[in-house]
Amino acid sequence: MEARMLFRGGVGVLLGSVLTALVGAGVAQAAEHEFEMTIDDVTIDVVDGLKYHSFAFNGQVPGPLIHVKEGDDLSITVTNLTALPHTVHWHGMYQRETWKMDGVPAITQKPIEPGESFTYKFKADPSGSMWYHCHVNVNEHVAIRGMWGPFIVDPKEPTELEKRVTKEFVMMMNTYDSNYADKPGFGGMPTEEGDMNYFAMNGRSFPNTQPMRIEEGDVVRVRLFGAGAGIHAMHTHGHTFWVTHKDGFPLPEPYRADTVLYGPGERYDLIFEADNPGRFIFHDHMDTHVTNNGKYPGGVVTVMEYAGIPVDDWYAWKGIDFDPNYFYTESLKKPHGMHNHDGFKGTPVEKRKRGRR
Repeated sequence: MEARMLFRGGVGVLLGSVLTALVGAGVAQAAEHEFEMTIDDVTIDVVDGLKYHSFAFNGQVPGPLIHVKEGDDLSITVTNLTALPHTVHWHGMYQRETWKMDGVPAITQKPIEPGESFTYKFKADPSGSMWYHCHVNVNEHVAIRGMWGPFIVDPKEPTELEKRVTKEFVMMMNTYDSNYADKPGFGGMPTEEGDMNYFAMNGRSFPNTQPMRIEEGDVVRVRLFGAGAGIHAMHTHGHTFWVTHKDGFPLPEPYRADTVLYGPGERYDLIFEADNPGRFIFHDHMDTHVTNNGKYPGGVVTVMEYAGIPVDDWYAWKGIDFDPNYFYTESLKKPHGMHNHDGFKGTPVEKRKRGRR
């Protein structure tokens, strides 16, 4: 699969695209979406040995997938059911003429206090792999408490390579400090005792993550998100991919790689052809990130499992209770909207007095 073949087209194609866009502009109508989200105190089972108190959107980590089209008008009411203040920042949105919807406390709004609600109204612009997260005490709420979720805005004019995609996977990376697992209101500060000792993909660490089940011939898109405070280096075995988008924007010259390095807040889209049947690991190449509290294997690990490959008795995930929507693969096939996933739900925790934040 050569990118140069997929991204060239010449002046004729360019003019055709422009004319199509101009004609379509007169007919296309922006959809309107109204969503409701809560922020809840829950405990997430990260991996055996670690249950983590989280401030979770709709009681789940990651939060629900918001999947809309470029230009759609959104109204999202957020109700805070925790004992601490929060906001929601819509990371990547331009917020043209809606700057008060940007979700930054003491800058664009007052925090949403416990028991209160706030409605965010804005246009989905620009398109791409965006996300949302709290902007109050981000060092704790975002870095270790799971206050984030994917926000995918489909472009009006996808690239030729995007049009070929047959299966998608959303991967949001974060870290945990087990010293603060049951101490909401504390943690995430460099001056505090402790350090990040668990590393996660969509809120869980291997073996509590899930495999990527694919078929030969699939064109696979992986959307990577730096949701926590860590730096990651995602690496594929047996495959190379095209790095096609950075922070939601298509690259003018996609490039081929087998490892991509990214940090907090960044997003990269990778596209590859499933052309090498077998079982191949896809993992974080920051070597400590494939451990759980210093024990290998663990952390940020998944496996590309091709259909038709026999399962060996010694395989780590033999007999796994497979969740086909662990990477929001199934939700992304549904009509546009907000999609919860029961597999990400935490266990509600008893209300109690909180710490300083």
